[in-house]
Amino acid sequence: MTSATETFLDNPLGTSVTIDGVMDDFEFLDDWEDRYAYIIDLGKQLPAFPDEARVENNYVHGCQSQVWLIHYFDEASGKLYLLIDSDAMIVRGLAAIILVALNGRTPRELLTTDIDELFETLDLFRHISPTRGNGLRAMVGKIRDIAATQVPSEPPSRV
Repeated sequence: MTSATETFLDNPLGTSVTIDGVMDDFEFLDDWEDRYAYIIDLGKQLPAFPDEARVENNYVHGCQSQVWLIHYFDEASGKLYLLIDSDAMIVRGLAAIILVALNGRTPRELLTTDIDELFETLDLFRHISPTRGNGLRAMVGKIRDIAATQVPSEPPSRV
């Protein structure tokens, strides 16, 4: 296993940091000032993003901030692992929430996860700017595009 692969597999977001844990923490926090601080703290848990991966092909268009996304598909487990980085602290935190929900899942699971329901449950869209909301949608869209390329095709049916 290469060190680059280990970076994907050692990401705590989506493994030891779970969506249930994030939702519980959100419920515990009373106001949005505390929730913003929590989101920023989540972003600090993002693994280091390789400098050589900050290229146009990995850039997420549609975000107000600079955002990069790379992936690794583990053929043995059939799971897709993701790394995201941004130059903005709040966006790093929002990316961390996305990773908690989608990282380390099969492409099919990833495509069927209702991420909008999660954002609605956390009430994110009411508390972030419309441009940040567009950025969230752009990140999820790029992840779904990547997942769609990894979904195994169904064998042709025999008649």
